[in-house]
Amino acid sequence: MDAAIQQKVNTWLNGNYDQATKDEINRLLKENPDELTDAFYQNLEFGTGGMRGLMGVGTNRMNKYTIGTATQGFANYLRKSKGTDAEIKVAIAHDSRNNSRFFAETTANVFAANGIKVFLFDTLRPTPELSFAIRTLKCNGGVVCTASHNPKEYNGYKAYGDDGGQLVPPHDKNVVNEVNAIKTVDDIKWSGGEANITIIGSEMDAEYIKMVKTLSVYPDVIAKQHDLKIVYTPIHGSGIMLVPQVLKTFGFTNVNIVLEQEIPDGNFPTVGYPNPEEPETMSLAIKKAKELDADILLGTDPDADRVGIGIKNHKGEWILMNGNQTAVLGFTYLIEARKAKGIAQANDMVVKTIVTSDMIDEVAKDNGVACYNVLTGFKWIAELIKEKEGKENYVIGGEESFGMMVGDKVRDKDAVSAVAFLCEMAAYEKEQGKPLYDKLIDLYVKYGFYLEKLISITKKGMRGQEEIAEMMQGYRDAPPKIINGSPVVQLLDYQLQVGKNLQTGESHAITLPQSNVLQFILEDGTKISARPSGTEPKIKFYFSVHTKLESKERYDETHALLEARIEGIIDDMDLK
Repeated sequence: MDAAIQQKVNTWLNGNYDQATKDEINRLLKENPDELTDAFYQNLEFGTGGMRGLMGVGTNRMNKYTIGTATQGFANYLRKSKGTDAEIKVAIAHDSRNNSRFFAETTANVFAANGIKVFLFDTLRPTPELSFAIRTLKCNGGVVCTASHNPKEYNGYKAYGDDGGQLVPPHDKNVVNEVNAIKTVDDIKWSGGEANITIIGSEMDAEYIKMVKTLSVYPDVIAKQHDLKIVYTPIHGSGIMLVPQVLKTFGFTNVNIVLEQEIPDGNFPTVGYPNPEEPETMSLAIKKAKELDADILLGTDPDADRVGIGIKNHKGEWILMNGNQTAVLGFTYLIEARKAKGIAQANDMVVKTIVTSDMIDEVAKDNGVACYNVLTGFKWIAELIKEKEGKENYVIGGEESFGMMVGDKVRDKDAVSAVAFLCEMAAYEKEQGKPLYDKLIDLYVKYGFYLEKLISITKKGMRGQEEIAEMMQGYRDAPPKIINGSPVVQLLDYQLQVGKNLQTGESHAITLPQSNVLQFILEDGTKISARPSGTEPKIKFYFSVHTKLESKERYDETHALLEARIEGIIDDMDLK
C-alpha cells in the first residue's frame, strides 16, 4: 500500500473514530486491501453536483466522518465570510437513500454546534424544495443529502449558497480548502448546539406549492383537460412528498401513481438504477401507461430534481423522450405560450448548457428571446440568473440530463414543478388536437432535425481516474483531423479557455469559467463533447448531429440517417 494511503489508514485506526469503523478497516485490510486502497487514496471533493461517493469507511467514502468534516469546513467558511458575531442560517434536507436521514441529522448537529441556526426538514423532501427554503428563509447556505440518480450504494452532499444555487467558484473551492484544513476529527464540533435546530415541514410545502401554481400559463386549458391521463412514478424517492399535491393544485384529476414504486425506499427494490433516463427503470410506468392508454407518463429520481417523460410516438408506440427532446418541447412551449398570452417581455432570456441541444438556440432566436449557454450543471444557470437579475427576465433553463427549472424562485433543477409544467404542455397540445410527438416533428421540420446521444465510459478506482485524464490529454495533444469522414474545423477547450480553428490555426478566447470539457465541431455541423463526470467515475461523450427534415413523411428515413451518422462517429472514435 502506498505510504500516504497507509498513513491515512493508520490515522483512522488510531484516531477518535468509533469501534465499528475501526473493525471494518481491519476487515478490509485482511480481506480486500484493494478496496481499502480505493477507500483512502483520495478525499471526496465538490464536483459539479457537490460531494458524492460510495458509502463506507474511508476518506473517499460517504460516512459520518467525511460528512462531519465537510460540514465543519462549510461552517468555518460561513463563519469567516459572515463574521464571528453574525447570525448564520442554513437549511438541510435529504432524500430516501439509505443513511440520508442520519447524514442530514449529522450535518444539522455539526452546524448547530458551531452556533449556526439550522432549519431541518422533518422527513425526506425533494431537492428543489431545499433550494426554495434557503431563499424563503433567507438562509446563508444549505445542504441536501442525496446521490441523485446514482445506484443504491451511493450517497452524497450537495452544498448551496445564499441564492439557493449550488456552490460555484470561488466558494466551492474555498469550502474545500477549509475542509482540507481540518486535520483531525477532533476539530469537528459534533454536538452541543441542539437548541439551534428548528424542524420545518408542511408549512414550507404549502409555500412551495403556492409558488409552483404561479408557473401555470394556461389554467383555463387545464380546466378543460383536467382528466388528462397521467402516470407518475417517484421511483421510491422523495417526489411522492410533493408531486401528487402539485398536480392536484394545478387542477389535474386523473393522476395514476405506479404503486410498486410509491413507497420511499433506499434499496430501490424494483430497479437496478433509480434513474428516469433508463428504460428499465421506467418499465413499470410504461406498462401502466399502456394499460390505461395514458396521455403522458413521468418519473422523478430519488431527490426529485430530474424528470423523465414517456409519450406515444408517431406510430402509437410508447417511448421515453431523451433529455434534449424534453427540453426542446418545454422551452418551445413556454416561449410560445408567453407570446400567445401576451406576457412575454422584451428582456426574456432562457438558459441551457453547452452540451444541450443547439436546436433550443434556434427556437429562441426565431422568437426573439436571448439564449445563453453555460457549463454543465445547474449551479451555472443559477449563477447566470444572479448575474442578470434586474437586467434580464429569466424564463426557463434546462440541460440534457433531464433537468429543467421554470421561473427563478428555485435555483436548482426542479422535477416537481417540471412534472406539472410538462403535464400542462401535454394538456395544451391535446386541446389543439395534436399529440406531443407530432409537435416535436413539426419543430424538426421548422428548425432542422437535431438528434443527440450520450454514452458514458466507466473507469473505476485510482487507475480509472488516470485513464480518463490520459484520454482527455490525448485529445488535447493530438485532436483528430477527421471524424467519420467530416473534417474537424474547431476544437473548443474549456479547460484552457481557448477555441481553435484547426484549419486556419486561429484562436479565440472562451469566456466561460474553466472546466475540463473538450468540444469538436465538424464541417457537417456535428458537435462532439467529451467531459469527465464531476460526480461519478466516468467520462461522458455527447454527440449532436442535425440535418434538414423535408417533411413529416420523411421523419423515419431522416432519423435513421442521423442515427447512422452518430454510430459512425462512435465507431470512428473507437468508443464502443
